[in-house]
Amino acid sequence: MPELPEVEALVHHLRENAVGRTVHRVDVASLQVLKTFDPPWTALHGQEVVAAHRHGKHLDLEVADGLHLVVHLARAGWLRWADTMSAPPPKQGRGPLALRVHLGPPGQGPGFDLTEAGTKKGLAAWIVRDPKTIASVARLGPDALGITRTQLEDLLDKRTERLKTALTEQSLIAGIGNAYSDEIMHMARLSPYATAGKLNSEQLDRLHEAMISTLTDAVARSVGQDAARLKGEKRSGLRVHARTGLPCPVCGDTVREVSFADKAFQYCPTCQTGGKPLADRRLSRLLK
Repeated sequence: MPELPEVEALVHHLRENAVGRTVHRVDVASLQVLKTFDPPWTALHGQEVVAAHRHGKHLDLEVADGLHLVVHLARAGWLRWADTMSAPPPKQGRGPLALRVHLGPPGQGPGFDLTEAGTKKGLAAWIVRDPKTIASVARLGPDALGITRTQLEDLLDKRTERLKTALTEQSLIAGIGNAYSDEIMHMARLSPYATAGKLNSEQLDRLHEAMISTLTDAVARSVGQDAARLKGEKRSGLRVHARTGLPCPVCGDTVREVSFADKAFQYCPTCQTGGKPLADRRLSRLLK
């Protein structure tokens, strides 16, 4: 799933390449991607793009009359930029294409596609006058990159869930997902199963430092990259996430995994859990 650094890089790309251009046409290849119907997508036609914003993991393209095209890429969605877009409107319901935005005459100018791989569709797009009318935007907590050490302590105070869960709860802290939460906890040397509200002062110091440095470094690596290379850039910077079975780059221990129904997280026992592997119920069932 694209997280804060990747979405920030995509927004930066749109600021550099879309702002100042005019929306000539929007093609909807999958009606289910649109979560609003008033204003219609045709209201974007003829409008100049004036800004690009990020709300947590949401991307926001603003046009001159105050309309916003807000997108959440979900788990398998992506934005694909092209210097020349195909002119014929796409057929609905065919392939991964969900939405196409022409920022020049179709067939002559640039633009971007919103695509989503796989059969489980979660990519969502809204056309609104105020992004805060979107429930998933309105409920966002403070942005992860702007949280101070004191704010982090206040946010986690009395929280009873596991640290992994707290870091990925968007209404608590906006922008962190499965991958970067693994990286942050590894850098902070904290167990994913630690109780969020029971971290001591020194652990909170490490967590805050790791959160800011991990995300800042990832943004620095990502911004300016071609959109097509962003996923590879993300993978190249990961130390434990999606590296099950490989050696930890810090201590050399084997990176372990805990699996759930539809996702998994990775960690280093030596760095994070005092050398003790965490229980993986799904794996335990398979071994019975």
